[in-house]
Amino acid sequence: MKTPRVSRTALAATLMLLGAAQAQAQSTLERVEVTGSAIKRIEGETALPVQVITRAEIDKAGVTTAAELVARVAASANNLTDGGSVAYGGFRDQMGFNAANLRGLGVSSTLVLLNGRRMANFASPGDAAGVDLNSIPAAAIQRVEILLDGASSLYGSDAIGGVINFITRKDFSGIDLNVLAGNTTEGGGANKRSATLAGGAGDFGRDGFNLFGVLDVQTTSSLNASRRKFIKALDIPGRLPDLLSSATFPGNIKLDQNLDGSEQRDLLIAEGFKANGRDVISSYTINPAAANGCNPPANLYLPDGIGGVDGCTFDYMRDIELYPKSNKSSAFGRGIFNLGAGHQFFVEAAVARARTYYTGTPNRVDAEMDVSLVPALKNTGLAAFDAGDKRRIIVVRTRLAEAGLRTSELVASTSRFVAGTTGLLGGWDYEWALNHSTSKVSDRDHQGYLNEQMVMDGFAAGTLNAFGPSSATGLALYEQAQIRGEVRHATGTMDSLDFKASKAIGQLAGGDLALAFGGELRREKQDYHQSDALKNDLILGETSQGPDSDFGKSRRVGAAFAEISAPVTKQLELDAALRYEHYQVSGGAASPKLGLKYVPMPELLVRASVGRGFRAPSLSDLYRPVTQGSSATLVDPVCLAADPENTVTDCSDIWTTLNYSNAKLKPEKSRQYSLGMVFEPRRGVSLNVDYWNIQKTNLISTLGVDVILGNLAKYGGLVHRRPNDKIDTIDLIKENRGKQKISGLDLGIALSNLKTGLGQFGLRLNGTLTLKSQQQTGDGDPFVSNLGVFINDGVVQRWRHNLALDWDDGPFSATLSNSYLSAYDDQHVIGKTDRRVGSYSLWNLSAGWEATKALTLRAGVQNLFDKSPPFSQQAYFFLSGYDPSYTDPRGRFAYASMKYIFH
Repeated sequence: MKTPRVSRTALAATLMLLGAAQAQAQSTLERVEVTGSAIKRIEGETALPVQVITRAEIDKAGVTTAAELVARVAASANNLTDGGSVAYGGFRDQMGFNAANLRGLGVSSTLVLLNGRRMANFASPGDAAGVDLNSIPAAAIQRVEILLDGASSLYGSDAIGGVINFITRKDFSGIDLNVLAGNTTEGGGANKRSATLAGGAGDFGRDGFNLFGVLDVQTTSSLNASRRKFIKALDIPGRLPDLLSSATFPGNIKLDQNLDGSEQRDLLIAEGFKANGRDVISSYTINPAAANGCNPPANLYLPDGIGGVDGCTFDYMRDIELYPKSNKSSAFGRGIFNLGAGHQFFVEAAVARARTYYTGTPNRVDAEMDVSLVPALKNTGLAAFDAGDKRRIIVVRTRLAEAGLRTSELVASTSRFVAGTTGLLGGWDYEWALNHSTSKVSDRDHQGYLNEQMVMDGFAAGTLNAFGPSSATGLALYEQAQIRGEVRHATGTMDSLDFKASKAIGQLAGGDLALAFGGELRREKQDYHQSDALKNDLILGETSQGPDSDFGKSRRVGAAFAEISAPVTKQLELDAALRYEHYQVSGGAASPKLGLKYVPMPELLVRASVGRGFRAPSLSDLYRPVTQGSSATLVDPVCLAADPENTVTDCSDIWTTLNYSNAKLKPEKSRQYSLGMVFEPRRGVSLNVDYWNIQKTNLISTLGVDVILGNLAKYGGLVHRRPNDKIDTIDLIKENRGKQKISGLDLGIALSNLKTGLGQFGLRLNGTLTLKSQQQTGDGDPFVSNLGVFINDGVVQRWRHNLALDWDDGPFSATLSNSYLSAYDDQHVIGKTDRRVGSYSLWNLSAGWEATKALTLRAGVQNLFDKSPPFSQQAYFFLSGYDPSYTDPRGRFAYASMKYIFH
């Protein structure tokens, strides 16, 4: 029978299919373990699709971080990015966290590994539980294997969406030096510098040992909206005036803010008070500066804006940080030593630190002042009320520009130490290791965060001026009120002992019947601490979790698994795996997996799999203290219905939320199956298509504020109102609710070694067509689709692809690549017309020259055509006018790099 021609070599540009037959002990071919299987095999194919990104592809793309790399994976959606972190503005929830999200199933359902083993999750508590991609030593990576299939049966409960395995170099000798410099071409900002030094000593086969280490440092400068033309072109004041801010300078007066009725407004209307100089006031927000244009350019008179026809609107998008300044460094070392008799000892050490500096708009406050301190109102009828009468108290919402920009520093540090042995014992390939991994996050305030009571007292006494420049005494008070230093500290720790072994236990017609088994004992711990100032809710601009906010929780996890590979015939192989995993408190479950590989002809491989999984709630899901937060700017439908003359602007605001964990949460459960084929009509030409289908039940989720306000008939109990029906707070509670269904097609095309008179060409395409992505907000509710629709916190685009055309000719090479995300329906906002967000396509070009065997030079341009983010009216992220979760505000970015090898 002819040997099947479908090979990993031909597919390596776009995917890797896992090994089919266990190598016999006397075989001279190297046996390897690849992502998705615990059985060591001769490299080949099995039933599960694995995409591979090589070191050469990483270098050609000019990316220097794991987050940049993951963003280019077609199967990823709604990743957490630096842009998204900035976009949460003052919410400060898991800022600095970059994370992967395969299939759009959530960060918590995507497992990230380093050399096949876990790392501690990002320590800060929040909705997402996963590895911070800043902790991955990207400079040490040799390749990335992405298992695009649920893998709970082998790796654990958080692998429902798939596995991303970063694999470092091994058995390396010599010294490599890499430097890269890149600048944006429009007005500066977001420029990058990086340097990497890697070295290795010892030849394992000759010397019996190998030591390898790499040190990487890189810096990125911040990017301000004032330096990008596309922000002005979006015309946010004209198109999204309601998504700007009502905290202005001079300050907006919020009438009846602390009263249950409308006495202040009604009295001023009766007196014919005109804030804008033309019309008698009609709204609750007024500003005497409206008559003179509101002190532009930052503060604008926008009748349709959040400040309304009688007030002013602050255009924070004209001068805000779009991309943070950061300093990132990492070091990775690995050593392997021959112990003799077929055994090796290995040790790994990885440390990383990411310092990210966030700069926001000046702080804001709702200050209470006696009417006598408000120049425009001190001669109105409000001043006639007796001293101490609540109707004399005026609430002024003002921007504290004189206190400086809100500036903070987020320091995320990680470490990971692994030690173990591997080898052959009694015919069994075995490996065991101890793994100690930590994540530490320190959140520090530098400027613009103030002692709230001192500021409130300053306005109440007239020392601080909400309507014009403050006196020297007032400026001194601002400086005295500054609170600087660490406000939050979190530590996450993971300790584990794992082992596995595999062996051929029999012969079948198609080859060795192979068995693998293993297990893991793991302890996870999370500690969270707030400063005394934050516990006592003293800091203006920060949300406190109260005096009992500190928490320290831990849990034990135990797991055992087994896997069997049965090549029934030369054409047919069956695989099965089963894992039982138990989480302290949350319980346990068995996760089975069945796989099939069939090669009916040398040019065709057919594969299929079916399995179950579960995801235990995170420690944050279970135990995080009640957290006060803020919604995006959204419309209250009760307000709209109360008065036919009320507009979207009248009824929009940033609502206070209370976020609750739930110690009674149950694990999510999943079912998934896939069916695919690989076709290779000749060497160097291959096509793969895989259908996948995933369903999750018992979803661990929190209703979005837009969902709650959009269905008050069902969720109105979560909205707490004052006697005058104004929203006070909205409860966001973690619960098990409803189901999620998602399915689609993964497409891969690889053409290689296409030789012409102009050189050798190759083509790589990875694309994902999502056919269904929907979930319920509660048990029995109708399914709501986020496929091609922005819902709650993001969108799953229907089609995403990454395409690369490679060219080589002797020492010269070039790559033209494209990343594409399809158009979608914008977020539906009550009172606004529905619209579409345009597609997003970025072209990149790079070229390389191998000047000598030791020296390689490369230059490239990312976003070759300077594509701007498309306009969006999304109201989830703090940044308005576009979606920062998947777009690149930097514009065209040019870079050059040099690699020199010392031997």
